[in-house]
Amino acid sequence: MTWKYDLYIDGKWDTGTSGRALTVVNPATEETIGTVPDASLDDIRRAIAAARTAFDEGPWPCMTPLERAAVIRRIAEVLQRRRSELVDLVRAETGSPQWIVEMLQVGVPLRVCADVADRVLPQFRFVEPMLPSFDLRPGQGIISKEPIGVAALITPFNFPLFLNVMKLAPALAAGCTVVLKPSPLTPLEALVLGEVADEVGLPPGVLNIVTGGAEESAELTTNPMVDLVSFTGSDTVGRQVMNQASATLKKVVLELGGKSANVIFADADLDAAAAHVVGEFTLHAGQGCSLLTRTLVEESIHDELVDWVNKQLAALKVGDPADPSVMMGPLISEAQRNRVEGYIKAGVDEGAEIAFGGGRPSHLERGYFVEPTLFTGVRNEMKIAQEEIFGPVGVVIPFTSEHEAVRLANDSDFGLGGGVWSTDVERALRVAQRIRTGMVAINGGGGSMGKTGPFGGFKASGLGREWGEWGLDEFLEMKQIIWPIAGG
Repeated sequence: MTWKYDLYIDGKWDTGTSGRALTVVNPATEETIGTVPDASLDDIRRAIAAARTAFDEGPWPCMTPLERAAVIRRIAEVLQRRRSELVDLVRAETGSPQWIVEMLQVGVPLRVCADVADRVLPQFRFVEPMLPSFDLRPGQGIISKEPIGVAALITPFNFPLFLNVMKLAPALAAGCTVVLKPSPLTPLEALVLGEVADEVGLPPGVLNIVTGGAEESAELTTNPMVDLVSFTGSDTVGRQVMNQASATLKKVVLELGGKSANVIFADADLDAAAAHVVGEFTLHAGQGCSLLTRTLVEESIHDELVDWVNKQLAALKVGDPADPSVMMGPLISEAQRNRVEGYIKAGVDEGAEIAFGGGRPSHLERGYFVEPTLFTGVRNEMKIAQEEIFGPVGVVIPFTSEHEAVRLANDSDFGLGGGVWSTDVERALRVAQRIRTGMVAINGGGGSMGKTGPFGGFKASGLGREWGEWGLDEFLEMKQIIWPIAGG
């Protein structure tokens, strides 16, 4: 099956003005599955202007939160009705195995979109009373939270529908108007949202969807009509976004990279910990910013853990994402595979040892596949332990004390995720609180992803938070409104 979409600008489908097209390739088969226009700068500017007009003159920002919630609920319902179609599209466009698509790529954003409508928006306090003041002239007032304006949402290739919806739902909930620009590698799911906008009756200009690369993104980050940029991607590009946005002093929300540590103490449930280690660096072929790709293990159980991990890697099936038994699919592109293979070579050159994998699966002739690869003999200062690889490459580093484990975990430019494994609950919590990251899972974690906690990182892993009421807050400005107390 092939898909074809146009740009979505000001409530209308638009072929664009560049005359160029982007070809979308299935990374598991290397076959073309779709085409979309490659937007010009003029197309981007028209989308921004439409969003600006819709915010300044349209009804969306003036609707009550419950009125907006009703529209977002309809969006969630339409997405749910089209779930089967979305699963097929996401699997073809990203190469994610069926189980990941069902659970994460499609399942989570559908639940979160509904949650924004049904829980977050109805419970959110857009207006709060201020304490009365009796200094100088007695007065009272309110604190009002209001939409920030036009939001540019720039998303990557790894979890496209997931991240598009995770950004779009709170932006719309806040009353913002939006220009959404997905990765040129995975634009199709974003453009589906244009069809959804038409079906639910979203006012023209509230949602605009464009394509393009770095130059088009730069227009979104520098244009003075844009009030906020929410970007998910690498720390390198995140720094560029922040620098570009500084000229107009627009707000930026950055969800960037990670090199997160999984700390495993000798008293851990080794079977469960080993399974977690494997899942963390092979999920979606390692193409996830918050994955725990550095395994820090107490020295006394190092060899035993590596044996457990190797056994589980040997049983892990790599191949066709449509096969329900497949656990790991391809990387997104040939360029990404070349990048990952470059890191594997760098690890060997620096003296690390390949304990498993290291090459391409011999049984797969097509697709951008790499074997899950585990390194031992790794020092924390090595390139493979410090830089985000974005591929199925894990490293194992021993430690001898709790203090050393925390030091190694924090010896990173990043601070997105983390894990601690121990049956000593007090120690696990103590270590979790000392790791400088935005999220830490103890003994594999638990809870409902995206509904009960903020997502974001410390240090080079970004600025701001996504999900839930924290994600909604990023799209709001605070204003105090005061008046004199009668008779004061």
